[in-house]
Amino acid sequence: MTDEMTIVPLNDLKTMLMIKDNEQDDLLTLIIKKTVKSTRFKLGLGTQDDFPSEMDYIPFEVCIRRYNRLKNEGMSSYTQEGEAITFNANDFDDFASDIEAFKKQNNNDDTQRVMFINGYGGKDDYLQ
Repeated sequence: MTDEMTIVPLNDLKTMLMIKDNEQDDLLTLIIKKTVKSTRFKLGLGTQDDFPSEMDYIPFEVCIRRYNRLKNEGMSSYTQEGEAITFNANDFDDFASDIEAFKKQNNNDDTQRVMFINGYGGKDDYLQ
């Protein structure tokens, strides 16, 4: 299992958010842990599976969104003094197609298949 802090390094997140002190480290660490856990679930990964490095941009970007949304949870938009911010209903929405592509490539997609076999036909006579 890959450590959450390796997937989204705290210092990288702080740099992106322009945070120079350590006062919010506990909060940022919690955001990282919960976001990586959610991403693992969405990718169909178990707790023992290594996190794919090609997908590590997703929890990083979602951590930034979650941090920026603090104190505005549950809101779809926020306006103050002429500044307007609109939030997605789900922080992962912009990555849905990437997540689905990963799941299909790695046979982790949720698509269920049914195969019907014709009992009266030959060996190769089946419907899918």
